[in-house]
Amino acid sequence: MGNIRPTFIKRSAVELLKRYPNRFNDDFQNNKEQAQLLADFHSTDVRNKVAGYITRYYKVMSGRE
Repeated sequence: MGNIRPTFIKRSAVELLKRYPNRFNDDFQNNKEQAQLLADFHSTDVRNKVAGYITRYYKVMSGRE
């Protein structure tokens, strides 16, 4: 079974990827830093969930997983 994430996490992550496709990669630490720079999240938990979803999404879309 996979993780079930709220829609706003997915929506935020996909929007960041569409706007800044070359700023993200399959490294969580990089994605966390980039998400912090590019968006204003109200908590670190939300930022980390968005960065984690970006990492997972990037890996799946690039065929590495």
